[in-house]
Amino acid sequence: MGGWTQWPSRQALSREGVPRTRLLINGGIWLGLTGWLLVDVLRNDAFQGWGRVVLIGALAGCAVLVEVLRRVTLDHRLAPALTLLAVLIAAGAALHAAGARTPSAAVWVVSAILAMERLPLAVALGCAAVASGAYVLASGHSPLSEAATAGALVLGGYALRLDEEARGTGYRLLEQERVARRAEAESAALAERSRIAREIHDVLAHSLSAQMVHLEAARLLIERGEDSAKVLDRVVAARGMARDGLAETRQALSALRGEMAPVEDFLRDSAAAEGARFVREGEPRTLTAEAGLTLRRVAQEALTNVRKHAPGARVELRLGYAAHAVSLEVRDSGARSEPAAAGLTVSGAGYGLLGMRERAELLGGTLEAGPDGEGFVVRLRVPL
Repeated sequence: MGGWTQWPSRQALSREGVPRTRLLINGGIWLGLTGWLLVDVLRNDAFQGWGRVVLIGALAGCAVLVEVLRRVTLDHRLAPALTLLAVLIAAGAALHAAGARTPSAAVWVVSAILAMERLPLAVALGCAAVASGAYVLASGHSPLSEAATAGALVLGGYALRLDEEARGTGYRLLEQERVARRAEAESAALAERSRIAREIHDVLAHSLSAQMVHLEAARLLIERGEDSAKVLDRVVAARGMARDGLAETRQALSALRGEMAPVEDFLRDSAAAEGARFVREGEPRTLTAEAGLTLRRVAQEALTNVRKHAPGARVELRLGYAAHAVSLEVRDSGARSEPAAAGLTVSGAGYGLLGMRERAELLGGTLEAGPDGEGFVVRLRVPL
């Protein structure tokens, strides 16, 4: 019984989402009906002078009741809607008794169609039966013709109901899609802010901590009365750390916004600057901003560690594109001055291979770093 007692949706009962052409057609239909009724009133010899004025006023009152009925049903208020329908049906009967047969028929037909279109079906069928029954009985046609006419009114109102429900459903789906798109945009904005915050944190955390070390050392040197040249060296080093931190922050933001050179160009230039060999395997694929930034950071970190712990070693950067992932391998030939494990905890670039491993895991990827023969290798894999 749920469908029989449910109201049509608010979107179906309102004019929200109705195309402008449809509104113009509906307005034309109502204007045509109004003009037809006025012509009939003027041609009806039973009404003269004030009688015609009263009849036109009665029809105007019925039009007002129809509009009020639309607003009441929009709020799903059953009792006022039934009261208004009863008044309309009674008005049709009064018009018929006064000799205004065409206006009374129009009032009954409109009442039957509105009931089927805008009320719960269990109630609408009864109201439509009363209105259409009054119309066919007053028409005086054969029983078969009366039954066909009543059935046509009910089916016509029900067809309008189905059409409005379909439109209302489409409008609701459109609104849901708009809400989903807004939520997706907000989620993307939050993800972007999170990425930017993580990048700035990585850069500034290292930069500020390094500056603190140098500034604290400068303070101790001053307190011990050391040579001003030593103090100046510490201050200059802290200034350099601050400058590098700002540059790294700008690079991070540019990479996240897609404003930097492609990853492959960056890796090729980095390899050339370090005297390393660069190799690309597979067809290039489009990378997300964060995946590209992770490749840059891992390459920077690996090259910095080679420069610190294996100066003069032969280095190879290998970028590989697969069907569902992109990989980066940085391999050196050795000549290391510190234990291999130091590469995992000491970083001149300020990010650390352990931090890079966490970054890769956030993207669903992996990072492996460890000895490889006499040298050291760093392997990164990020899914596409």
